[in-house]
Amino acid sequence: MQWYFAFFLLSGFCSILYEIIWLRIAMAQFGVTTAMVSLVLSAFMVGLGLGSWGSGIVVRKYGARAQFPALRFYALMELLIGLSAIAVPQQLVWGRELLLKTGETSLSSSFYYLPSGVWLAITLVPWCICMGATFPFAMAAIRQDRNPKAARSFSYLYLANVLGATAGATVPLFLIELFGFHRTLRISAVLNLLLAATAFSLTLVRKSSPAAEAVSETRATPQSSESDFFSDQALLWLLFGTGLTSMGAEVIWVRLYTPSLSTVVYAFAAILALYLIAMDFGSWIYRRLNRDDILESGLLWILLGVSVLVAFLTADPRVRVPAILRVTLGIMPFSCLVGFITPAMVDRFSRGDPDRAGRAYGINIVGCVLGPLVAGFLLLPLAGERLALCAFALPWFVAGLKYRPRFILSFRNLVGSPYVVSSCILTLGSVAVAFSTHGFEEQYEPREVRRDSTATVVATGASREGKRLLVNGVGITNLTPITKMMVHLPNAFLPHPPRSGLVICFGMGTTHLSMLSWGIQSTAVELVPSVPGLVAFFHPNAAARMRSSFSHVVIDDGRFYLERSSDQYDVITIDPPPPVEAAGSSLLYSKEFYSTARRHLRPDGILQQWLPQGDSAVVASVARALQESFRYVRAFHSVEGWGIHFLASMTPIPYRSASELAERLPPAAARDLMEWGPTASPREQFELVLSREVPLDALIQQAPNVPALQDDHPVNEYFVLRRLRDPAFQRLALRHLLGRGENL
Repeated sequence: MQWYFAFFLLSGFCSILYEIIWLRIAMAQFGVTTAMVSLVLSAFMVGLGLGSWGSGIVVRKYGARAQFPALRFYALMELLIGLSAIAVPQQLVWGRELLLKTGETSLSSSFYYLPSGVWLAITLVPWCICMGATFPFAMAAIRQDRNPKAARSFSYLYLANVLGATAGATVPLFLIELFGFHRTLRISAVLNLLLAATAFSLTLVRKSSPAAEAVSETRATPQSSESDFFSDQALLWLLFGTGLTSMGAEVIWVRLYTPSLSTVVYAFAAILALYLIAMDFGSWIYRRLNRDDILESGLLWILLGVSVLVAFLTADPRVRVPAILRVTLGIMPFSCLVGFITPAMVDRFSRGDPDRAGRAYGINIVGCVLGPLVAGFLLLPLAGERLALCAFALPWFVAGLKYRPRFILSFRNLVGSPYVVSSCILTLGSVAVAFSTHGFEEQYEPREVRRDSTATVVATGASREGKRLLVNGVGITNLTPITKMMVHLPNAFLPHPPRSGLVICFGMGTTHLSMLSWGIQSTAVELVPSVPGLVAFFHPNAAARMRSSFSHVVIDDGRFYLERSSDQYDVITIDPPPPVEAAGSSLLYSKEFYSTARRHLRPDGILQQWLPQGDSAVVASVARALQESFRYVRAFHSVEGWGIHFLASMTPIPYRSASELAERLPPAAARDLMEWGPTASPREQFELVLSREVPLDALIQQAPNVPALQDDHPVNEYFVLRRLRDPAFQRLALRHLLGRGENL
């Protein structure tokens, strides 16, 4: 059994690693949108479910044969999974090229998801079927070994798999920082090939046993005295429900805890790792108890419903605890219970039969597929975080009453039993807590809140200085002259008056409105659908300009939009969402993105890239990416003294004086530039920026050994190892862990 534990430990590690990296590569090829993330994860989970179910059927049909090579089938699955590490990235590139060559660039975003979703399914589902097939084949091999623990083999393998997945949620982040995505995939491929070779080698030395007899024992599932408490149909529905609730709740947790953890990849990894650690602990408890009749306690299902709602209490901004403790207390009770209940139900349903285990696990995965879709596209936009979690908790309170202890037979016993009293107290108490706690948006006054499938968006502030835009609780931008300069600086440097401009990332709308002040066509691309609708909160007089025929707002991923567009622009200005380490933000800083943007600039056009902050490695990698992508690049610190405006072009950017730049401003653009100062005239405003020009080579020499930022090696997103060597960051991290510092 120790061999199988080691197999599934490494297999779980590799599976989560593939999921993380494949998702990231797919976003680079098809767009960073919620719909695309859902398509990738759904394809991954559908493959797991089909593999589990289908391999169980294979075992049922052919497992009775004396020479059925169950362990060799398992080895074959691991071999194919290893090959997927090499094949999938290339398949995703082929799919992108195929869609572009077949004219899909003319389609709108909503229609684009159909062909891209089909290609993602063709790419991912077959490989994920191999991952899902490992459970039934390994269980069949254990049966063939005549192991006395075979009846509970699923929970044993599940324990190992989840433990490996926990490592897979964290360790790859460090591997990616060191080696990049593709080389990390190769490391994982080697591990899978090692698993395949080891499993195959065991088939050469293991003692053969009558497989037919073993399988017949499996098919003759023993009926325990309590087996009639749950029907098979009830067990399958409960397994579906745990999958639906766990993955749906995970989507909501991201919304609830992002204000505490920020949007960096390590924040999402922390949520996933804590979820898996708790599941593994729950599975370990189940294995130690060696019983599944505890499922018959209705109080267990009540507690599961209560644990869903615990997140409200810990996510309340009035509760002052360190961020990691906030998340730990919020998600681990539920995750631990799910880790206990899921393998217990599969063991109870299957009793070691690989076919029944594959069917049960497949049903659980169907719930996992639907959970994020229900949460992200239905409950969160329509009801918000509070009612969404209550909707996921409600079925478990109902299950707790349905599966109450058997001694409650009469109405009199029902009313007077301690079980019912305690259940009612838990139910009413948890609902009361859910509706008495505050969401992150309730700490802001005044506020305007919008929710969609992408994010919860808050506009707040009474004065210009105090107005802020928050997406999932993270401050995105405020009203600053920096965002105006992102347009006026490159437009003034052009050798001729601009005709059209592109703004990637709408934000408060300041940059888009500044582009319109030049009297030209302005296209603004925004990822979050609710954001543009809040422009009037920040700019009360913006309505008329937004209705202008010159104004075009597109809800899309900026890079994705450029890939499908054929339009040319004089200026492209990019203001990626902060922090600079935000997950996915490197796709707007990479050489591959600049290659795409360059094709949409007119011959003498200028790209303006805003870099708000970053350590020396990030600044150097972005500067080097621009240097290697454009012939001419200049860099200026902002009017407020922080952040860098990069101007990049394929033709020389002239050295104009502040007076010359000011003279090129149309009257409306000059008024727009000076609306918030900080100087008294456009000339002085430009002089302030020109005086802060910094040589590009000086920025690169801050970290001369750091490569240019690329899709495969996003230096800005993966940074822990290099920062752990920084004494200043060590002090900041200590303060953060103690709850005394800002978000890292």
